[in-house]
Amino acid sequence: MACSSRLVPRQVDRRRWKFSALGLALSLGLASCRAERDNSERAVSGPASAAATKLPSPPGSAAVAASAVPHTAGTRLILLGTKGGPRVGPPGTPTSTSTLILVNGVPYIIDCGYGTSSQLVGAKVALNTVRHVFVTHHHSDHMIELGPLVYNGWATGLRTQVDVYGPPGTAKMITDFLAYMQLDIQTRMADEGRPDLRKLVVSRDLAEPGMVFQNPDVKVTAARVPHPPIEQAYAYRFETKDASIVISGDTTYAPKLAEFAKDADVLVHEVMHLGGIEKLLKRVPNPAALREHLIASHTVPEDVGKIAAAARVKTLVLSHLVPGDDPSITDDMWTQGVAKHFTGRIIVGKDLMEVSLPPH
Repeated sequence: MACSSRLVPRQVDRRRWKFSALGLALSLGLASCRAERDNSERAVSGPASAAATKLPSPPGSAAVAASAVPHTAGTRLILLGTKGGPRVGPPGTPTSTSTLILVNGVPYIIDCGYGTSSQLVGAKVALNTVRHVFVTHHHSDHMIELGPLVYNGWATGLRTQVDVYGPPGTAKMITDFLAYMQLDIQTRMADEGRPDLRKLVVSRDLAEPGMVFQNPDVKVTAARVPHPPIEQAYAYRFETKDASIVISGDTTYAPKLAEFAKDADVLVHEVMHLGGIEKLLKRVPNPAALREHLIASHTVPEDVGKIAAAARVKTLVLSHLVPGDDPSITDDMWTQGVAKHFTGRIIVGKDLMEVSLPPH
């Protein structure tokens, strides 16, 4: 029996069928439909079902596969996407940059490359629990799914405010996306009883480095990093009761970043492999211009090691790998140059890897 909220018209004379077999069947059917809808609504805000795809177990003891997100105290760090650059790969290959920090069960998302929504689902984080999003800069592999991420949360039952932070222009991106989706939003508000998404999203452009956000659980600060030709590029530092985590964003070698990350428990830093870049350049139509951009705006492993050592971080996580879709580059190849300068724990990031946090 198909479920419909209009199964029994309000004007029906209940006396005519109250004690009939037909009336009893309709009553049972309506009750079943209402229960089905109630269960569906509860499932949206609860943990992922047992049928969710089992996450891969990344190699090494330093990281474990993300599991269903419990609403418990503490801080968790999960790499949603680890590939640098805008190219979209086939299924099963690394996705564009996005990082998830969970504080007492609340998700804080840094960057929204293509695939972020799907990766959150893969990490067993309900999309309608998204509350805080931070954008490091406006390259597409860091923000192309900013609007869709918020929309996808709304499509799965989001009814609370989402705060978005990013460089100047971020608020306009949100406004433009919501205008682009205006017909769909208005239709679903009227037809499905959804709240107005345009009133749920609050976007704030960063006026300058410094304090970005603070609540009883976490303090977030930002620092400018060099990523030419983009002038407004930021790193973020998250301080919780049990962890300090720094996300570099895209940057070239930046000694000031070491100061910003001083004594952090974890530094998630971008990295570029020169040998892999040369292979990549042979496959593109614009090798000279792309080489110039990559060399000028990203960080080689040796320099990443220098930053981590100067900052005295406990754990260094390599993410936003450039190129991030070349399986011939082994973990040892990524870490060899880093280890020349940094003797602490080094992790090569993988999609949906949860990084175990060192004692705080």
